[in-house]
Amino acid sequence: MLAVVVLLSACGRSGAENGGHGAGGGMPPAAVAVLAATPVDVPVVYEYVGQTVGSREVEVRARVPGILQKRNFAEGAAVRQGQSLYTLDPASFIAALNRADADVAAAEARAGQASRSLARLKPLWEAKAISQREYDDALSADQIARADVKGAQARRAEAALNVGYSKVEAPISGVAGRSQVSEGTLVEGPQTLLTTLVQTNPIKLRFGVADTDQMRWRTEIGAGTLKMPPGGAFDIEVKLSDGSTYPRRGKLLFADTRVSGNTGTVEAEAEVPNPDGALKPGQFVRVRLLGATRPQAFKLPSRAVLEGPQGKFVYVNAGGKAMPKPVTVGDQQGDGWIIQQGLAAGDQVIVDGMARIFFPGAPVQVAAAGASAPAAGGAAPAAAPASAPAKVAANGASGATSK
Repeated sequence: MLAVVVLLSACGRSGAENGGHGAGGGMPPAAVAVLAATPVDVPVVYEYVGQTVGSREVEVRARVPGILQKRNFAEGAAVRQGQSLYTLDPASFIAALNRADADVAAAEARAGQASRSLARLKPLWEAKAISQREYDDALSADQIARADVKGAQARRAEAALNVGYSKVEAPISGVAGRSQVSEGTLVEGPQTLLTTLVQTNPIKLRFGVADTDQMRWRTEIGAGTLKMPPGGAFDIEVKLSDGSTYPRRGKLLFADTRVSGNTGTVEAEAEVPNPDGALKPGQFVRVRLLGATRPQAFKLPSRAVLEGPQGKFVYVNAGGKAMPKPVTVGDQQGDGWIIQQGLAAGDQVIVDGMARIFFPGAPVQVAAAGASAPAAGGAAPAAAPASAPAKVAANGASGATSK
């Protein structure tokens, strides 16, 4: 013990004689930068993998059988609603329409004859010049003739529809797919698929939200640490496979009430404008849900949050000393952490210079946030004024929570 005391005394005298690095020859204060912990509303972004699908997808089929005479569109091109896509040979349908016209004319002629016969017999029946049976037969013949006219007219309308159905038209506006049949093929009617149409403006996004996420949301909403947009109306942002962001935003349409037994997720669907067709059905994208916030939360740069044996902690400047403070972190957003517990408003959190803090309680000197600090072991300028700590801003770091 005596030898150690003598050695320390000699070192102290040597440091004093050589000018020393600090008072009493101790370590100089480490130059650090701090941020004042200030509670703010922090936006939260949830991100999921999704796939694009057409807002409407239609199978184009002929309503009548016939020989395909002509294809009237280009595969993969945009078509308008009502545009003719295929033409079936109409000769047989036109012939059937002509026959229906003749049947209508004959039925109308028979109806006229029956009506005139009834008109002649009615005065005679009223004068008791003919039997009741003769009058009833004439009345029934008139009614049957009128019914025959209606039947003939219905068959004529059906024949006219078949003539129109020989021209297969687009039921919606969209992009035409590959044609499944070629000219000269016998189309058997609705049983034969001709092509498909996909409406891509707007385009839909389908993705799954983990059931565990929804349970966590309910817990955090009940605790007041999470606030959802009114009515759950999330704004939708799309990130493409190359990392770029699609320039238009959409809206969340619905989330299913059932959880898939295969994936453990709830299927959700969103809709995004796609006027120029930049998004194609079948693309895999990342769907970002915007609009949720964490009210009065703390957000720190990732470099300020350290990992220790007991968990995560930060250093705070307490009277010129670096004191560790355990924290509980939440979501990670880009280069920042949301701090759920452990911080108090006004805490001066050290964000730069932690490498120069060799032990808890080490002396520190606050420098300007973001300013370059001297190399480890170098002396901080004694006259350097301590700048006021910057505040933790809600938008200090942008990013998304990866799911």
